[in-house]
Amino acid sequence: MSVEAVVDQHTGVSVRARLVFAAARMMVRPLLTYWPLTPWGLRPLGLLENAAALVPPPCGVRIERVEFGGFVGEWVRPKQTSDSDGVVLYFHGGAFVTCGVATHRHAVGLIAQRTGLPVLSVAYRQLPIVRLSGSVEDCVSVYRALLADGHDPSRIVLAGDSAGGHLAFATAIAAHDEGLPGPAGIVALSPWLDFDSTAKLAHPNATRDAYAPVSRLPELVRLLGAEVGAIDPSPVNRDLTGLPPTLIVTAAGEMLRCDAELMARRLADADVPVTLQVWAGQIHAFPVLGNLLPESAAAIRSIAAFIRDRVTPAAANPDLTALAG
Repeated sequence: MSVEAVVDQHTGVSVRARLVFAAARMMVRPLLTYWPLTPWGLRPLGLLENAAALVPPPCGVRIERVEFGGFVGEWVRPKQTSDSDGVVLYFHGGAFVTCGVATHRHAVGLIAQRTGLPVLSVAYRQLPIVRLSGSVEDCVSVYRALLADGHDPSRIVLAGDSAGGHLAFATAIAAHDEGLPGPAGIVALSPWLDFDSTAKLAHPNATRDAYAPVSRLPELVRLLGAEVGAIDPSPVNRDLTGLPPTLIVTAAGEMLRCDAELMARRLADADVPVTLQVWAGQIHAFPVLGNLLPESAAAIRSIAAFIRDRVTPAAANPDLTALAG
């Protein structure tokens, strides 16, 4: 008998969130609708990461760069730490073409502060350098490295937004397939989990999404080498048996809500405990905005609570509640 997915609806929408949604709709969506998905069109997207690197690091954390041979990452360590030896392994979003550790540093820093745990943020390789398989292998290799360094898998939570949410699931599935011990939990924020765009193209959210045009997905899937064939790389269509408890966060009006709801159903069918949060009036991957919005700050707090529950049971360390303020 399968478990039931827990669906948590968040209906309140702040004025600030409405303004961000409108701005994304007017300025970002037209740009993404017509941006060329060609090698010369993809390369300038790296400038977003370069610009983000100029922003001062967040307060309350220490940053340590890590080399992984071909790509980099960074440890984001809170100055106020918990007694747990847990670790969060974070994969940034960006449709496998843009963003990196700098663009997500403030959100990752908040997760580190709220949990009291170090977060290893990974700048895996992306298009046009590698296709999907290369990005997945980079992320799996970092998970292997954590295990080789002696980190307890029952104290590791995988997390990511959008493409990074895909990679969090793909890493857990690959670890299971390799016979490696699995992580303690998965957090996926607006994850892209199904490379078949049929349902998303037909869904009302195809036109409601604040900035992500669903019409570009089939083209991006071809570039990634992720076409649905004999072996479907979509995490929703893989064997999910044995995956750890999962938290999925999605915006009510985003195109990838389809993927979030489908994955929640299939995890429940595989007897994996899963909570799906649906937030009204938000943009895709809104928790990455950190403290910019009341809703994104609240989502980060709930994400941190889930992570703490997975790596350090409250009964074992009641003082952890102080870190959630």
